[in-house]
Amino acid sequence: MSYDSTNPRVTSLFVILAALFVTLLITSNIIAAKIILVWGHILPAAIVLFPITYILGDILTEVYGFRFARRVILLGFLCNSVAVVGFWAGGLLPSAPFWEGQDSYNAILGYTPRLLMASFAGYLVGELSNSMILSRLKVVTEGRWLWARTISSTVVGQGADSVVFITVAFAGTLAGSSLIELLITQWIVKVLYETAATPVTYAVVGYVKRHEGLDVYDRKVPLNPL
Repeated sequence: MSYDSTNPRVTSLFVILAALFVTLLITSNIIAAKIILVWGHILPAAIVLFPITYILGDILTEVYGFRFARRVILLGFLCNSVAVVGFWAGGLLPSAPFWEGQDSYNAILGYTPRLLMASFAGYLVGELSNSMILSRLKVVTEGRWLWARTISSTVVGQGADSVVFITVAFAGTLAGSSLIELLITQWIVKVLYETAATPVTYAVVGYVKRHEGLDVYDRKVPLNPL
């Protein structure tokens, strides 16, 4: 059964989904400090968690609409900013004489300004693009072909995220060919991740729609990112 409403409410389930989104975002940014090797390709460890934020973004947009999804995306940006300030402040505090972990702390939690700017810019551009495209495709397709809509929005959103992050973070420090390889590898892996998770997305979207009695179509909603 399909539901339609232009007035979604902030429910307990919405809060849980928003909390998961924010938690995964902050956790991803922390574990991204570790670089892993997968089938000969270099990737950040965040690759195991960060794509799930796009899946949650799809669920939020599909069920609650772009306006509510945008709130969660901007909330994630705010919470991540608070975490970064906290990590920075913790690094400035004087260490106890017996504590020998300052270098490790700085290596994991000490963001350089360039990487921080790249991460924030890539996140906002990617997540908002993903939500905007999914919102419009839902109206155009009258809610059909969820799999095609989520994958299409991910291709664009993750592509934008990868282009912005890799370019801002590494342009001038990596050779052009290495830069392109890193960008394409991250993009492909993230898209394949969401594609493989499509059955889970279908199941969660169906459950949330039934539980909330909600299925928002953004027919007259302007796609203003702010």
